[in-house]
Amino acid sequence: MVRDIYMVIGGSGFLGRHIVEMLVARGDSVCVFDIVQRYHDVPFYSGDLTDQNSVEEALRKSGTTCIIHTASPPHGLQPPIYWKVNVEGTETIIAAAVANKVGKLVYTSSAGVVYDGNDLVNIDERLDYPEQPFDAYNETKAKAEEIVLKANGEGGLLTVALRPSGIFGPGDRQAMHGFTQVLKNKQTHWQIGDNTNLFDWTYVGNVARAHLLAADKLSNPDPDVHVKVAQRPLPSIELTTGSRVLPTSLARPMGPAVDPDADAEKREAAFRNGGTVEERPIARSRFDQFSEKSLETAESDPLRVDGQAFFITNGEPLYFWDFARAVWFEMGDRTTKLWKLPAGVGLQLATAAEWWSWLVGKEPTFTRYRVTYSCTSRWYNIEKARQVLGYEPEVSVLDGIKRMVDWYKKEQNISG
Repeated sequence: MVRDIYMVIGGSGFLGRHIVEMLVARGDSVCVFDIVQRYHDVPFYSGDLTDQNSVEEALRKSGTTCIIHTASPPHGLQPPIYWKVNVEGTETIIAAAVANKVGKLVYTSSAGVVYDGNDLVNIDERLDYPEQPFDAYNETKAKAEEIVLKANGEGGLLTVALRPSGIFGPGDRQAMHGFTQVLKNKQTHWQIGDNTNLFDWTYVGNVARAHLLAADKLSNPDPDVHVKVAQRPLPSIELTTGSRVLPTSLARPMGPAVDPDADAEKREAAFRNGGTVEERPIARSRFDQFSEKSLETAESDPLRVDGQAFFITNGEPLYFWDFARAVWFEMGDRTTKLWKLPAGVGLQLATAAEWWSWLVGKEPTFTRYRVTYSCTSRWYNIEKARQVLGYEPEVSVLDGIKRMVDWYKKEQNISG
C-alpha cells in the first residue's frame, strides 16, 4: 500500500503540533504549512492559507496526498478575521487540493458548530446547524465545515470533518491562560451557576489520534461497519470513573417482576458476567441514530467516513466547575470555601462589565459569553466516531489535566 504524504495546515499551532508529532512517531512523511515556524523537525512551508498560489506551491513541492487542516484563529477576535481564515481560507485550500489532485482532506471543525447558547445533552451528528449561531467563531466554523463536506468527491477529493469539544493539554495557551488568571486573581472560590451542567473536555492527544484515524479510514473504510453497528454494543468508557456496567444490550437487570419470562435469568447473567454477541444483542430504540429506521431515512449514509462529520470527545462529560477546580488543585490551590453566584445574576453583572469596559476603552474580562459558556450543558454522543472511525480515547481527563499542568509549570518555571 502506498503511504500518504501529509501536510498539516496550522501545524505550528496547539492541535496541529500534536498531530505532526504523532505522524512523525509512526514514521509518516509530514510537512507543515503555517505563517510562523515554531519547530524545525519537519519540512516547513510559510504562507497565507487564503492565497491559493501559495498553498498550491507548497502542495506541489511536498507531493502532499493528504491535507489535515487545523488552522483557525483563537476565540475573542473580530468576525472579519474568522470569515477570512475559516471560510475563505478553507475554500482556498479545497480549490488548491482539487487543482493538485490531492486525495484526502481532514478538517478540524468544532463541536460548537451546533451551539446556540442553549443546553446540548447527549446530542449526535443528526442535529442541524442552529438558525442563530452563538458567535462568529462557531458560525464560521460551521460554514467552513459545510463547504468541506459539500466538496467531498470533487475532483477525486475525499473529505471528512471532526468536531472536537473543549480541547486541552500540553501546549494549550488559551484555556490555561484563563484558568491561571483566575488563580492569580485569587478568584477560585467564586462559582457562576449551580454546577449541574455537564461539559465535554477532550485531551489533545486523543483529538490528534482521531485525525489520524479519519485520514486512514478515508481511503480504507471498515467493510464490516454495518454488521458491527447492528450487533456490537459499545463498552462504557472507564478511563476516569473506573469499571461499570451499562445496559446497552437486551441483556440487562430484570428488576422485580411478578412473572419473569423464561429468559430473564439468562439475560441478567449475561449482563452481569459478560457474554457473546448472541447472548447480549444490542438494544436500539427508534430514536437511536443507528436504528434500522434511522439508517433507512438518513439523507446520507452515516456509516461512511467521507462526506461525514464526527463529534470527538473524551466520552467523560464533567460538571463544568469540577474541571476548573481539578486544574487549580494541580496548580496548588486548596481553596475550600465557595461563593455561588446564580447564572442570571452573573449575566447581569457581565452585561454591566461589558458596558463599563466599552466606556473606558478596555477589553472586558468578565463577559456574557463566558457566563453562558460556563453555565450551559454541552456534551455529545460519540458512538459514530467509535463505530465508524474506531476512535477510543486513550488519555483520561484527569491524566490529561496533570500532563497539561506539568507542561505549564515547566514552561513558566513554576516549582512544586
